[in-house]
Amino acid sequence: MEIAVVGNEDFAYGFQLAGVRKTYGVSPKEMERVVEEIIQDESVGILVLKSDEMSSLSLGMRKRLTSLPRPVVIAVGGEEEEDLRSKVKRAIGIDLFKT
Repeated sequence: MEIAVVGNEDFAYGFQLAGVRKTYGVSPKEMERVVEEIIQDESVGILVLKSDEMSSLSLGMRKRLTSLPRPVVIAVGGEEEEDLRSKVKRAIGIDLFKT
């Protein structure tokens, strides 16, 4: 599974330097179209978005992203709706953190 990062040029470039291969530096107008393409890409298991850019997506797209089992959507750079534990549990169906 691949990690995909979508955001402004600086945000995407930082992840590219860290070794993430699927990085997309896009303008706000292109954001929703690129996110839709990534959702359709079965090789992507994790989608990373900047929190404020995620909130700029349409309500329908945000609801869709929170209900999809794949890719797991991780919003970084601010308040997130879910913690990492619940995202992992939603993605794979079990609670890995439970002892």
